[in-house]
Amino acid sequence: MKYFTKGELCLWGGSVLTVLTAFFLFHGGNYLNLTASLIGVTSLIFAAKGSPAAQFMMIIFSILYGVISWHSAYYGEMVTYLGMTMPMAVVSLISWLRHPYQGDKSQVEINHIKKQEIPFLAVLTIIVTMIFYFILKFFHTANLLFSTISVTTSFVAVYLTFRRSPYYALAYAGNDIVLIILWILAALKEPDNLSVVVCFAVFLINDIYGFRSWKKMEKKQREKI
Repeated sequence: MKYFTKGELCLWGGSVLTVLTAFFLFHGGNYLNLTASLIGVTSLIFAAKGSPAAQFMMIIFSILYGVISWHSAYYGEMVTYLGMTMPMAVVSLISWLRHPYQGDKSQVEINHIKKQEIPFLAVLTIIVTMIFYFILKFFHTANLLFSTISVTTSFVAVYLTFRRSPYYALAYAGNDIVLIILWILAALKEPDNLSVVVCFAVFLINDIYGFRSWKKMEKKQREKI
């Protein structure tokens, strides 16, 4: 309880309550959606603290979300999370564990990405997006445009997470917006998916907080150098 501030506990509690309310309000019968959502919001509050535990939970979330996406014919999301987000979460977990801040394994040492790395990230993102576009098209993925954009934002997010950059949270926030649109479209066919829409709306709020939290941690870590 001392690890989190009162504000963070309220944010987590409010997120959990919102997810539960949405699940039962929209007559959610898919408890896999609920489980994934609860694990997801919990991982985000740990991520905001720079805790490696967040990446372990993200691995579990990616597996569950992949299954959920498969049931909704969002093969792009399934391939993205199982083929990219989950493996990168494993790599990020190793990276975060290998770079604790001053030996404190509950907080990762924040990294500052140099300007020279940005063009490399841009080119890599374009390549990954193009490869996944054809994969998604081959599987006749629903809402191909937004699914492809989701791949782009997801890749940038997982890359920045691996590199321990505060801007990973902004990339995930962008991805959340894309996913909100995707699942609204899915909810038009299956109302149960409205709970997933609410889930990613909650993710968006948590990711914005995560960015603010990391910028504060970055400032404190620099002051102690």
